[in-house]
Amino acid sequence: MKNNNLRFAFFALTTFFCITVFFSFSVSAQRRDHLTEMETELVREMQEIDKRTEVYVKAINRRFLVLNKDSSQAKKIEKDLEKWGELPTGTRTQLLLDIEKILQEAVDNIDNVAERDVKSELLPKAVRVLADASNRFLPQLKIFLDSAQNDKEKGAMIGAIDNCNQIIEAAAKLPREEKKKKKS
Repeated sequence: MKNNNLRFAFFALTTFFCITVFFSFSVSAQRRDHLTEMETELVREMQEIDKRTEVYVKAINRRFLVLNKDSSQAKKIEKDLEKWGELPTGTRTQLLLDIEKILQEAVDNIDNVAERDVKSELLPKAVRVLADASNRFLPQLKIFLDSAQNDKEKGAMIGAIDNCNQIIEAAAKLPREEKKKKKS
């Protein structure tokens, strides 16, 4: 009797272990980074917030290129291959979620710099870069919202549109950029 209980306990423990390992591999295999490896490396390299923000903007533009199947940019894409790598891949839903996450990461980075150094001269420039891009992103995001194929896409587009609107509002509150005077 004790032998059967021991076998059952061993079997149950082994089964539990196998299921746990299977699900942990399954979950980690489903995780997907919203930036490609090359884009992540570029973000790490760019220490100035304005330059880092430009990387995020370019990463979002690359996803729009894929989503819109825009082949008119073929020469530019080929030129960017060495620095940026291959265009991102994924399903439509994954790419739309990437856009929302990248936009949020850009906002978070700006917020982090603002918390550490509110007087940074690069901060307003980064906000303006992101606001200009947000103005360009909004029409595309609204098109994708109107054609959303599922709730994930709709949620990602609503989140991205909300972020863009907040970014544009924040940029409007910034003091006007002083034009540098030319030396006579």
